[in-house]
Amino acid sequence: MSDQIDSTTAQPARRYNYWLGGKDNFAVDRASGDEILKTFPTARLAALENRRFLQRATRYLAAEAGIRQFLDIGTGLPTADNTHEVAQGIAPESRVVYVDNDPMVMVHARALLTSTPEGRTTYIEADLRSPEQILTDPDLRATLDLGEPVALMLVAVLHFVQGYGAGRPIVATLMDSLPSGSFLVVTNATKDPLPAKMAADYDAALAAGVTNIWPRDRAEFTDLFTGLELVEPGVTPISEWRAESEPEPRPNPAHIAMYGAVARKP
Repeated sequence: MSDQIDSTTAQPARRYNYWLGGKDNFAVDRASGDEILKTFPTARLAALENRRFLQRATRYLAAEAGIRQFLDIGTGLPTADNTHEVAQGIAPESRVVYVDNDPMVMVHARALLTSTPEGRTTYIEADLRSPEQILTDPDLRATLDLGEPVALMLVAVLHFVQGYGAGRPIVATLMDSLPSGSFLVVTNATKDPLPAKMAADYDAALAAGVTNIWPRDRAEFTDLFTGLELVEPGVTPISEWRAESEPEPRPNPAHIAMYGAVARKP
């Protein structure tokens, strides 16, 4: 594991932390976050709704689908109601492996995230772009039984893999290693609900390197779930996925601009 924390380059986890109102970020992360807010002023709201989606999806998996193992890649900095807290609150024996490529995330995770006595929580510093490295990590193998169903959580992380179709091989590699009965959870930015001017501004920001968040349209996002059985209501704006218990009115999808879905491996 690298112990070097780079405070001179904006990092997604720290920028997300800034948008959520956290203090675990540097000036460069705040500047990057503010620059993105110029193009997408509701980015903070999107971050909050993404967090709520993660919690609802985890509750569904633990309470309704009976999942007891979670592989959460792109963990981000710890906040309230993290994956293991939600899962272990329902099933204390749940096991969770967190993966992130930011050393600062690992420092905070090890300090702040603890498991129930019945369950287990492990942290791996690795990159989503190297799925084989994640799958063969000895800490993962010691924590999760890959012969039993696992929920693969790719929440607000796959959109850092740029290029049309570039996410599909990574998802396929990971899901091919998990048994029948496993689940895939994904959220990803999209331009689909954006007005034309905002979509054009997004393209310009992406081309200029202001943002590194690759937006996937509905077709590309849905393709990530090829061979899997989508859980109702299927591919939806994240703010609308099983959100009956959330405050009304629900946000305008154009203010969130993220798709989310959960699917089961048959």
